[in-house]
Amino acid sequence: MLTPTEFEVVLYLNQMGVFNFVDDGTIPGCSVLKLSDGRKRSMSLWVEFITASGYLSARKIRSRFQTLVAQAVDKCSYRDSVKMVADTTEVKLRIRERFVVQITPAFKCSGIWPRSAAHWPIPHIPWPNPNLVAEVKTEGFDLLSKESIYMKDKQSAAEGDAWVINFNQAENALLQGGCRRKCYSILKTVRDRHLDLPGNPLTNYHLKTLLMYECEKHPREIEWDETCLGDRMNGILLQLISCLQNRRCPHYFLPSLDLFKGKSTSAMDSCAKQTWRILRELLTNSRSLEKL
Repeated sequence: MLTPTEFEVVLYLNQMGVFNFVDDGTIPGCSVLKLSDGRKRSMSLWVEFITASGYLSARKIRSRFQTLVAQAVDKCSYRDSVKMVADTTEVKLRIRERFVVQITPAFKCSGIWPRSAAHWPIPHIPWPNPNLVAEVKTEGFDLLSKESIYMKDKQSAAEGDAWVINFNQAENALLQGGCRRKCYSILKTVRDRHLDLPGNPLTNYHLKTLLMYECEKHPREIEWDETCLGDRMNGILLQLISCLQNRRCPHYFLPSLDLFKGKSTSAMDSCAKQTWRILRELLTNSRSLEKL
């Protein structure tokens, strides 16, 4: 669930098999899947989606999937209430002119960890504990076939073949315990009610990211007791204001990735002002959460 009216469904494809995961940092937050040495392109089940250079193209798979979904929508009995969203390479359905569902093809990469996130966890910070770190790294990550703001800066067609690295499962594992999930739920509600602004400067993912940074700042479980919920909320909103004013919100696992890239300065300024109003209310009125 992205917003109250926007949803994303991840459709996992069969295992990568003879492809190597190449994470060389060429495109921040992305990687490529390359046909293993010695394997002939024609021998792969994915032959129609493999480029001349031997890469499994995220763009080609997305394009083919978009065609198949469009055909299915055109033939189904709900075609009057379900429409394909135009002007995007992603597969998005508009339902009853109110809801948007994005269907994203993906590969699950379990048991490996991207080189671009090798610095995590940061040494000498006690959160997360070693057992949780091991669980997260075993869970791995996903490779999504979707657009990235970083690909739009690239001129060559090869960048469109890259896959977006996604840590959703790892992030959800990290946010277990204490009032972390409750804190995230309240933050999403505050965003939907008060910070859903023109230009879309703030998403739920920004809040999720700042929540994980707050976990590092407050690593003890006692600091995530229900009685500390207000303090943790205030800390995250202060972080948000700072990030908006500095025009930068680093991805938790891939800090070279700026989650505010492409956002307008005016939209970020408006969001910072509105966030400060909310924070001031929380700091001066002990019952303000009941109103927000």
